[in-house]
Amino acid sequence: MHTELCHWLVLVAKKRDKTAFSNLFQFFAPRIKRFGLKQYGNDAYANDLVQDTMTHVWYKAHLYDEKKGSAATWIYTVMRNASFDFLRRQKNKEVQNLADDIWPVEPAASNEPSHAWIFSDHLMSKQLEKVVDSLPLTQKSVVKGVYFQEISLEQLSRQLGVPLGTIKSRLRLALEKIRCQIEESGND
Repeated sequence: MHTELCHWLVLVAKKRDKTAFSNLFQFFAPRIKRFGLKQYGNDAYANDLVQDTMTHVWYKAHLYDEKKGSAATWIYTVMRNASFDFLRRQKNKEVQNLADDIWPVEPAASNEPSHAWIFSDHLMSKQLEKVVDSLPLTQKSVVKGVYFQEISLEQLSRQLGVPLGTIKSRLRLALEKIRCQIEESGND
């Protein structure tokens, strides 16, 4: 089988042979998919890994050197690299989704000083202080940093040694809890 795989890969590299590529695909796709399912636990992601890997095989077959190793080793290396790339993209997408999912933390532009609208009513201020103090410590520190000390999210991220996406998530969760508690008390 080793000789056939090598022959097919060389045909893809030198002649863009579609039959040889189809043979490689039929041989490797189920194996790559099994790896993807084990790695990601998700059928769609596993199928994406098959497509990414085999697309790279098609376009990079000319880089294969049969003197340096078997076709299977080369294709599995392509698969491993495609898997790393996929995981990197997923991680970046998750961080981006967290950042995109955040409510705007700055109030609409007005003539009032920043965040003054929060404390315009003394009773509301006391209630807000109580609600903020009831938040989990991680969320409370973010809310107090942003709204009481007027520290930027980036500065707060550096100060607390926490990624910016985490700061934004904590702020979003805290604001949602504050909103819910105020609505429950009938002061919406």
